[in-house]
Amino acid sequence: MYDEWSQAVDARSQAADRLLEAARTGKPCPPIRDLVSTAADGYAVQEINTRRALDEGRRLTGRKIGVTNKVLQQRMGIDQPDFGMLFADASYCDGLPVPVSRFLQPRAEAEVALVLGRDLSGGPFTVADVIRAVEFALPAIEIADSRIADWDITLADTIADNASAGAYVLGGTPVPLTGVDLRAAGMTMTRGGEEVSTGSGADCLGHPLNAAVWLATRLGRTEYALRAGDVVLTGALGPVVPVEAGDEFEARIDGLGSVRAVFTA
Repeated sequence: MYDEWSQAVDARSQAADRLLEAARTGKPCPPIRDLVSTAADGYAVQEINTRRALDEGRRLTGRKIGVTNKVLQQRMGIDQPDFGMLFADASYCDGLPVPVSRFLQPRAEAEVALVLGRDLSGGPFTVADVIRAVEFALPAIEIADSRIADWDITLADTIADNASAGAYVLGGTPVPLTGVDLRAAGMTMTRGGEEVSTGSGADCLGHPLNAAVWLATRLGRTEYALRAGDVVLTGALGPVVPVEAGDEFEARIDGLGSVRAVFTA
């Protein structure tokens, strides 16, 4: 029994090392599913590299939710989303340059970001609990990225790789939830003025707040419970789009306004 446990720990450490090396060198690595194969293993690998990041002085600013599209969930054979960590050094300002060189295989996606005014520890939580805790919403562009070559990922791969988190850009005008129908909110994202992605809040687990309730409950009894000030990226509202140097994306979400991500060489 001890040998099996030791082998599992060693495999998780090897997977974490492989992903970290890819991030440091800028060279995508092979999938890590030869080492870990379950969601639980994936989160254990994610935790190893989260601890390393915190030990290096990086600061957590929130969480991101992934795999919130039902079609994608069916394709991956799962029935719930996943989550990853957001760090302060991965946050960029609306319309200011985002260096594309920091990414390996970037993709842009438009999302609703929620910023909390109250803690969400304990749980389980209801939609009403989450609404009371949310101070305001913002339009956001997440830059998803994969350290795994060619985005050849399973659920375990992407969870281990911090839910394929790269960076994020938040709009600058906070909007209270009062009077905003996030489920019906339409989204249009353009690149260089050309429409490249459309969708709505209903494409994110039926409603962005549904995704936030799932996350709050999933983390509420852990050391990563959501706290006042945290940003929650609730999940893509439409198809993701590959990013190249020189691209300028603008995402507009009904009721929330717009946000721009400008990528420089």
